[in-house]
Amino acid sequence: MLPEHTDVRQHILDTAKPIILGKGFAAAGLNELLSAADVPKGSFYHYFKSKEAFGEALLDSYFCSYQERLAELLQRGGGTAGERLMSYWQLWLDTQANDGPDGKCLAVKLGGEVSDLSEAMRSALERGTSRIVDMIAACIRDAQADASLSADLNAADCALVLYNLWLGATVLTKIRRNRSALEAAMVATRQLLSVAS
Repeated sequence: MLPEHTDVRQHILDTAKPIILGKGFAAAGLNELLSAADVPKGSFYHYFKSKEAFGEALLDSYFCSYQERLAELLQRGGGTAGERLMSYWQLWLDTQANDGPDGKCLAVKLGGEVSDLSEAMRSALERGTSRIVDMIAACIRDAQADASLSADLNAADCALVLYNLWLGATVLTKIRRNRSALEAAMVATRQLLSVAS
C-alpha cells in the first residue's frame, strides 16, 4: 500500500517509466503497470482518461525532469559553457552506452513506436525535443559569449544537427549493441565544435 502523502499520479508515471523503457509502450500492459505501481484500475482512470493520455503525460513528465537536469548541467554547472556542453555529450555517451535502464532516453525508445500511432504522444515528443534543442542552442550562445566556442557557429542550426546526431547514434547503439555509434558521435561533435580531444 502507498504511503498517504504519495502523489499517486506521479507514482504511476515513475513506476511505469522503467517498464516502458524496457518493453516499449504497446507491449506494456495496463495491468502490469498498475500491478507494479500497486494502484487499482480506478485510480489510473482518475488521473488518465486513456492509455494514450497516460503516454502523453509520461512523456511530458520525462521531458520536464530531463530539462531540469539539463538546465543544472548546461546553465549552472562548472567551467566554461563549452566545457559544460561537452560534459553533456559525455554524459549522454556514458548513459546510453551502458546496459542498464538508468538514464535511458524515452524519446529514442518511443519516438519510432508512437509517432505514427498517437498524435498526442507525437506532439509531446516534438515539444520536449524542441525544448532540449533550444537549451543546447542557448548553451552554444553562452559558449560563444565566453569565447569557449567559435562565434562563427549558428547556434540554432548547430544545436539541431548535434541533437539529431546523438539521437541517431543512440538508435544505432540499440541496434548494434555496442558503443561505436556514440563514440563516432563524440568525434563528430568535437570536429563540428572545433573542440580538442
